[in-house]
Amino acid sequence: MSVAEPKRASLVNFRNVAISALVVTALLQLLGGMGLFNQYYLHILAIIGMNIILVVSLNLVNGYLGEFALGHAGFMAVGAYTAALIAMNLQLPTALRLPLSLAGGVAAAGLIGYLVGLVTFKTVGDYLAITTLGFNMIIVNAIQNIDYLGGPRGLTGIPKGTDLITVAACVVLTYWILRNLVHSGYGRMWLSIRENAIASGLIGVNVNRVKNVAFTVAAAFAGLAGGLWAQYQQFITPRSFDYLKTTEILVMLYLGGMGSLSGSILGVVFYTVTMELLRNVLGMISPQLADLRMLLSPLILVVIMLTRQYGLMGNREWRWLQPKREESPVGTGA
Repeated sequence: MSVAEPKRASLVNFRNVAISALVVTALLQLLGGMGLFNQYYLHILAIIGMNIILVVSLNLVNGYLGEFALGHAGFMAVGAYTAALIAMNLQLPTALRLPLSLAGGVAAAGLIGYLVGLVTFKTVGDYLAITTLGFNMIIVNAIQNIDYLGGPRGLTGIPKGTDLITVAACVVLTYWILRNLVHSGYGRMWLSIRENAIASGLIGVNVNRVKNVAFTVAAAFAGLAGGLWAQYQQFITPRSFDYLKTTEILVMLYLGGMGSLSGSILGVVFYTVTMELLRNVLGMISPQLADLRMLLSPLILVVIMLTRQYGLMGNREWRWLQPKREESPVGTGA
């Protein structure tokens, strides 16, 4: 009897890449604090990280579940303002204040997402998109009319808590949780609903409840991104979460590809770097031209929809980011 030799584990896997990314970001943060690395590049990396959390979480709903939601910026706003208020009212060291404020933002956004999902998933298709977009507008307009939240002037005096290391750790945690969810029983149910909701219901899947799980999880992680953003910028306004932010998130999502967490990362990096390059190039020509780059966001979305509906990596994943599948040893007897 001979037993097949087990395959050697690849050094390029999620755990090793995640550890390497955290070490590199810690090193860059250290070099930046010593003045040996450009703070502008650290800022861009932090923005990319927060955008990754937003886009991979929305991919649960728009990609794996197959629905079309437009309220993600609203959940980001809920998380941002909740985390900001907690941070401003907790007289604690940053090491304690930051996780508590982020947890509050996640909980508030997740709760609102659950309640909104109970209503929105009674509708499908275009009606769902309109309902979630309406929710986003309600959140933004409500904040503008609440003086305690700063109204249209915005909320100032938010303690600094977020840095590149914090963002990187949250990105790794977010990706690990969502990757495992996508490859769990819930993930398979989301895919079955995307392919045929009626057939899924006939085999015993509680369609509305399963949809709401995806919607609630996505909203909670949007709240995490919002909490990080608020304590990074130290100043937030309702305009930061309007339909332009929703458009930006959708562009990155569809650019990377639906149903692909790897594609979401790729789409965020490509879009964010492109927008910053355009800001610098147009700004060198004329400072007034720098804002014209925002006209390209909806244009990119239109071009993607017309030419490459599946984006850069639609329904495909980098193998090294997927969870390991244990293989049973195969024996042959003579």
